[in-house]
This record gives sequence, C-alpha cells and structure tokens, in this order.
Amino acid sequence: NGSNNKFVCVFAGDHGVVEEGVSLFKQDVTVQMVRNFLSGGAAINTIADSAGAQVIVADVGMNADADAIAVTQSSSFINCKVRKGTYNINKGPAMTAEEAAESILKGIETAYTVKEKGAGICATGDMGIGNTTPASAITCFYSKKAPELVCGRGTGVNADVIKKKAEIIEKAIKSNIKNGENGDAIDVLAGVGGLEIGAIAGFILGCAVNRIPVVVDGFISTAGALIALNINPNVSDYMFLGHLSKERGHKAAVKLIGKTPVLDLSMRLGEGTGAVIAMKIIETALNMYNNMLTFEEAGVIASKLNR
Repeated sequence: NGSNNKFVCVFAGDHGVVEEGVSLFKQDVTVQMVRNFLSGGAAINTIADSAGAQVIVADVGMNADADAIAVTQSSSFINCKVRKGTYNINKGPAMTAEEAAESILKGIETAYTVKEKGAGICATGDMGIGNTTPASAITCFYSKKAPELVCGRGTGVNADVIKKKAEIIEKAIKSNIKNGENGDAIDVLAGVGGLEIGAIAGFILGCAVNRIPVVVDGFISTAGALIALNINPNVSDYMFLGHLSKERGHKAAVKLIGKTPVLDLSMRLGEGTGAVIAMKIIETALNMYNNMLTFEEAGVIASKLNR
C-alpha cells in the first residue's frame, strides 16, 4: 500500500487565444500563480498540506522564461517547456503535431519522476489563463456537442464572452484539426488544445504504465484524460475522476469518460484541488478495505432479529 506517498502535479501553460479576450485575467497571472504554488500560498498548497500530498509544478508552456519565477531552484519545480504558450486557435492550430507529441512526452516523463520519488497515488492539476477555451474545444470535438452547450464562465466571464468563446471554438474545430472529424488525439491536441493539457494526458499515460492510480481533477484535466483515453483506452483502469466541476462542459467530458466522480462540491478552482480532496477519500476507502475486520474476525456475533 503505497498510497501514503501522494503527489499532485500541476502543469502550467499559456494560451494564445487570450488575446481574443476570452478570460477575465491577463496572461501574466499564470506566472504569478506558479510563483504562489512554489512559495506555498495557493489553494492547492493548503489542500495538499491537509491531505499529506506533495505539490510538483511543471512548466510545459508558460509564456515566460523559467527564471521569471524567482523560486525555480525549488525541488518542486520541473522545467519541461515545449514552447512559450500556444498559438491563438482563432488564427490557426494551437501547436504543431511535433509540439503536441512533445507535450505528451513531458507528462510521461513527469510520471516517471514522481515514481522515482516513491509516488503511490497521483493527482493532476492545471494552471493556465485561458485554458477553459481549449478544454471546451477538445470536449466539443469528442462529444459532438455544440460549443454553446459546453462553454462555461471560466474565470467568471459574462454571456457575451461565452458566446464569443463558442464561436472561436466552432471555427477552430472546423479549421485547425488535421483530418477533420477523423483526427486522432495528436491532431486534436495540436489543432485546438493546450501544452499543459497534452502534458496532463501524458502524465495519465505515464502513471498507468507505472501502475500508479491517478486522480483526474476538473474540466481542464478531463480534457487531458480524453486525449489520453484516445491514445490508449486501457488507462481508464488506473483513473479516478476526483470531482464534478461546476464548469459547464465538465458533465459532457465526464459522460465520455464513463466514470462517476468521487465528489460533487460545485468547485471550479483548478490547480488539482478537487482531485486532492478526493485522493484523501480514496485513501480512506483503501484503509477500510485493508484494515477493517469482518464481524467474524472481530468476534461480533451478528444475530439478526426474527431469525
């Protein structure tokens, strides 16, 4: 039982589509938040601390140099940058097929890194301003749902912005995905995805290969899970869904994955927060399974009434 070695890996990346005004926050918030994760002050740090989990932050695609984060010497930081942010999916594909494959590979390598640190169970997390747009696009592609049914408020945007997001996604799915409706996971990731979403997909694949259970967080992480499942459906055996997010498209993604989330707390925070709370519950269940005695073993004579 290695489940006492808990890790949450937060993958960070930036998104060219923010220049279309799809997020309430400016792009530099991604770097500021990563700095916050590494200095221990973010939501994920407090929750991981309560759950006894270690936080690892991996920069796959932030639009900044790693040294812009003053705390990169931290042993919790992995610099695995593929490129500085994706292209704007309203103007063309998010990345090349090679970059998409590389982002997945970086996630796989991160899984091997935490395995060496003794990981018994892992959670996925994300940080990237603008990333609900690519997550919605991936979910739309696989669910065939209309973008306006999948697009949500993200950082808290209004109805006009949601409409704009939906239009961008519809156009991007039509224009950016090589082989169109028959596109494979790499085509989809390259066309409309995100570097951290690719890394989350790779991390799930890498955990499965190493037989490490992985708890998938909310909407962004499930977009990564959809990519992973479309590369190898067997990863499902190692995957838990941590929680049902309040983000609108998450239900559609969860339905495609076909698992029941452990929790439903109306969270929409990202960072891996819901997954880490769920991890503690999974650990509790495992502890019961391994250590709770049956009535017989405990010497409880379970005589029933009227027998």
